[in-house]
Amino acid sequence: MLKLRFLWLSMAAFLGSGAVAQPKPNIAGDYAGTLGPLHLKLHIVAAPDGALTGTLDSTDQGASGIPCQNFQFDGHSLSFSVPAVRGAWKGTVGDDGALSGTWDQGTPLPLRFARNTFTAAAKPSPVDGVWLGTLHSAGQPLRAQIKVKSDNTGREYCALDSVDQHAFDWECANVRLAGSDFAFDVTKVQGHWSGKLSEDGKTLAGTWTQGTSQPLNFERQATALTAGAPALDPAMAPVDAAGLEAVLERDLAPARVETLKLGALAPGTSAGIAIGVVAHGVRRVFVFGTAAPDSMFEIGSVSKTFTALILAEMVGQGKVKFDDPVREFLPEGTVAKPAGAEITLLDLAIQHSGLPRMPDNFHPADPANPYADYGPTQLYAFLSKQGVAKPANPPFLYSNLGVGLLGQALANRAGASYPNLLAQEVTGPLALKETTISLSPEQQRRFIPGHDAEHRPAHAWDLVALAGAGGIRSTAGDMLTYLEAQLHPEKLSNPKLAAALAETHELRADAAPGLRIGLVWLYETDTGTYWHNGATGGYSSYVFFNPKGDYAAVVLSNTSIGGSGSFADLLGHHIAQRLAGKPAVSLAF
Repeated sequence: MLKLRFLWLSMAAFLGSGAVAQPKPNIAGDYAGTLGPLHLKLHIVAAPDGALTGTLDSTDQGASGIPCQNFQFDGHSLSFSVPAVRGAWKGTVGDDGALSGTWDQGTPLPLRFARNTFTAAAKPSPVDGVWLGTLHSAGQPLRAQIKVKSDNTGREYCALDSVDQHAFDWECANVRLAGSDFAFDVTKVQGHWSGKLSEDGKTLAGTWTQGTSQPLNFERQATALTAGAPALDPAMAPVDAAGLEAVLERDLAPARVETLKLGALAPGTSAGIAIGVVAHGVRRVFVFGTAAPDSMFEIGSVSKTFTALILAEMVGQGKVKFDDPVREFLPEGTVAKPAGAEITLLDLAIQHSGLPRMPDNFHPADPANPYADYGPTQLYAFLSKQGVAKPANPPFLYSNLGVGLLGQALANRAGASYPNLLAQEVTGPLALKETTISLSPEQQRRFIPGHDAEHRPAHAWDLVALAGAGGIRSTAGDMLTYLEAQLHPEKLSNPKLAAALAETHELRADAAPGLRIGLVWLYETDTGTYWHNGATGGYSSYVFFNPKGDYAAVVLSNTSIGGSGSFADLLGHHIAQRLAGKPAVSLAF
């Protein structure tokens, strides 16, 4: 989430030129752009009153219909946010109708959208329309849908959907129609289809080739299937920790599929997942894919929960107070005292500080390791300009900057580096020997290589000033020990640490519909579950604990999140539902 800036035109310029206000241009329509290797489609709709809404498709990642919100348009400058992926776009509308600007999802990147100027043929071709067929992979039936259209020059276009894998709008290449012969490629998955149109125009019979070949026949449809709510696997009796691995072996079958979209755990992905689960005192750690039980992973924003625990401990020790202004923990002269209310340590921990998601002076020298050169000097320079005034009634606004600042402030008060403070207050007392920021040579050998959402190798991330927001590495076993302490702080021999853990669970503010927040921990009001997730450039994570049900789990993955979300999150939700005996979200991804 970003602090949006608007460009205000000087009234003097209008008066001096004698110009009159012009109507805003109509920007409703379809747009296409590319973000690195990703092809994006933006769909903007204008209501009769001029209000704008829209959706975003990341076609290479199989994500479509991602809601866009908070459209702001003054006739020249445009901005909108995409809350589902914590991203935002801002820029300007050109004379040619193109949208030129910047996409920010932690690291600002240029992103230009050009208008889709497709003009449909006056008379559709014989293959234009919607077609549906079924493939089989590893015993799994997969519906394949193609949408074919032709333009006024006679050129054919198509897009392929793998409906059961929630993958939509993969663009076809080399689309060819010659008489009744029809063929196309899908370069995204290195696939090819060729076949013939039946005489009655209702069937396309042919072969799909993706490494191997198999029959794939399509039937003409009146309407297209669209992305909907994720499918649910039927409920079963609550699963215990000892039985979960066998259940997941079965439930993960869709994630191992290689036909059409590569499943999240398909052999070609190099993906590895480590899972730790504890239920009613029984704990298990098991792995899938390339992971080993002792593999080290980046845990990303789950690190924030450790920073919250450090805060609670230091409050219990009388070293700080929740309502202390963060300004008092910065080097003297860093930022002026505001005239009114100012941001406190508690505001940072409950994500109600009013600070943006990221500082605006975050300009990585190396986008593959974006936080490595953002140190205290850069952080203090931003705060000096931004100030620490607290807005009236600031809403929940997830901020890496805010919790990173909290970690730096607590380290300043302790007179220690954040890594040393983490060891002193949390990992040492809880005997978390594998939870650290800097890896030993032996741990480095167990640090599983990370991958981006497209399964390409990704650089590890090194955080400096914002380490408290996402700099920790750990194993499934260590994280499970951490979650056991969250479930049963009363079992700890250290009463002050137990009290601090309980303090982090106290609910203090609203976060979103159905969600409240303690100290960093998010809480689902309907299930009684505390949770947090995380992601870096090559890793993703999800942790949760449910005191009422007496169970907890951690999912660590060596693959980052993509436009369709996080497989670690999906798997974490699935595990929670299996432990609770509820229908579980399908793991097709």
